[in-house]
Amino acid sequence: MKDTILKKFEEVFGDAQGAKAYFAPGRVNLIGEHTDYNGGHVFPCALTIGTYGVARKREDNRLRFYSMNFEGLGVLESSLEDLVPSEAARWTNYPKGVMWAFEQRGMKIPCGMDLLLNGNIPNGSGLSSSASVEVLTGFILRDFFGFDVTNQDLALIGQFSENQFNKVNCGIMDQFAIAMGKKDHAIFLDTADLSYEYAPITLEGAKIVIACSNKKRGLGDSKYNERRSECETALAELQQVVQIKGLGDLDEETFEKYSAHIGSEVRRRRAKHAVYENQRTVKAVDALKKGDITLFGQLMNASHVSLRDDYEVTGVELDTLVEEAWKVEGVIGSRMTGAGFGGCTVSIVKDEAIDTFIEQVGEAYEGKIGYAADFYVVEVGDGPSVLA
Repeated sequence: MKDTILKKFEEVFGDAQGAKAYFAPGRVNLIGEHTDYNGGHVFPCALTIGTYGVARKREDNRLRFYSMNFEGLGVLESSLEDLVPSEAARWTNYPKGVMWAFEQRGMKIPCGMDLLLNGNIPNGSGLSSSASVEVLTGFILRDFFGFDVTNQDLALIGQFSENQFNKVNCGIMDQFAIAMGKKDHAIFLDTADLSYEYAPITLEGAKIVIACSNKKRGLGDSKYNERRSECETALAELQQVVQIKGLGDLDEETFEKYSAHIGSEVRRRRAKHAVYENQRTVKAVDALKKGDITLFGQLMNASHVSLRDDYEVTGVELDTLVEEAWKVEGVIGSRMTGAGFGGCTVSIVKDEAIDTFIEQVGEAYEGKIGYAADFYVVEVGDGPSVLA
């Protein structure tokens, strides 16, 4: 891939002298969905698919961007004096947002750059292509200009830029999983205080398979922000009667004791998901540590049911992928992953069942939905890196 992107950089920008190549992964969340902005636990891992980039410093303040995924847009130009979001900027709002966020933290970017990107994360899949671009941009800025920031800082800067610049009210999970990724490990992260531990992903005789629904969605115009608002209101109602900072502070029993204080049945279901999903995530990581992959799979399945019925973020496409997956012998667990409203499912599938799984689920999905899903057998990879 390095040679390919360097060659393309040379084609687009005239030559590749002084250019460096980089990579930042995508991520998948194995369990713990819509808990990250509710002070709960998540369990994501970085993938070996992600965003490749080539960057070179300029001698002026100009910014020139090119994406091999959106070649029809050509080179999009801007400058360090123009770090404001706009529709015309299209995908470059993500790298520009990170540059803006660095400057908001007092880290003045001394010169412009030429930046070419090529991602092999499916667009709109829910595998965090935007967060991957954000972490990659921050990683490049640190490498170029020696800014004193850790990988964890890169995650926080990426989240800040998405919240404040791109106006998507995302939690910390995506950027954290990408910036802090570790090969063959998932990250058990407590989003309340950012304490975390790495847990080995040991799937003896099984693999992670991602099914992309190919239903396009945009986080900003989805009901993501609405769900977040519903949880914030439910939390405020609960805080009148119990001392908590986030819904993640509650176990199931305490939630049931006080849930009547939530003023609407819809908000009760939203909060119930956040509380129960957090507890499922804790139990799932414990099961994995004990080698009980069957229990891990059962908790994944329960997660999907909760996301479908209590949080209502699945939709016919994701439900079809998961329900068809559950019918295949050799599927240990399957659930939607990401924000929902389209995007992907994640399944743990025994090696001998993978071909059957892809064929059977794919056929049923296309028959019902009218267009095909894409399938990826993925590996757990490291965080961002300079390509040697």
